[in-house]
Amino acid sequence: MQPASSFAIDVPDDLLARARSGERAAFEQLYRWFERPVFTLALRMCGDREEAAEVLQDTMLKVLGRIADFRGDNGSPFWGWLRQVAINEALMRLRHQRRFAHDVALEDDGWLEDDGPPPPAAADAARLQRALAGLPALTRSVLWLYHAEGYTHEEIATLMDRTASFSKSQVARGGRRLRQLLESAPATRSANEINPEPHHA
Repeated sequence: MQPASSFAIDVPDDLLARARSGERAAFEQLYRWFERPVFTLALRMCGDREEAAEVLQDTMLKVLGRIADFRGDNGSPFWGWLRQVAINEALMRLRHQRRFAHDVALEDDGWLEDDGPPPPAAADAARLQRALAGLPALTRSVLWLYHAEGYTHEEIATLMDRTASFSKSQVARGGRRLRQLLESAPATRSANEINPEPHHA
């Protein structure tokens, strides 16, 4: 069973229609609803609050500019479209900074399937953020998309221009490493880590 994405917000058709027509209040409502999911996803993938805030800004500006293009074809929800924009923005930022280029590729042989959920310690947002920060950007992104957003290995492979086997190996080895980091991480917390909220100017 796939996890429920924090993006899974049912947006009324009339609100979307108002936003498409350029009504500022309607778009501000959408921003309030999706601000935290976008920021949290960007923080988990990029590992930095400032970069996450920039991804949030770029995502919402792109959504504002393209919202008239969303048609909900084949019953696809608005939140899924917005999430895709956010993921693309985060991945583009990581690629631009060549963060993926420095990742050590995991061998395709010798790994075991490890699709189990993270350990209970992952519920502690501070410990989870510190543990994720100890992983390479590519591994961290694959783990978050797979475990938190429910993407399949095939979907992740398409997003990252890799193979499904590569995604599986990242989840398997990265998952084991994440468990080690979570088990060794102290339970102390900071306000910024506990509440992954963007800073407002």
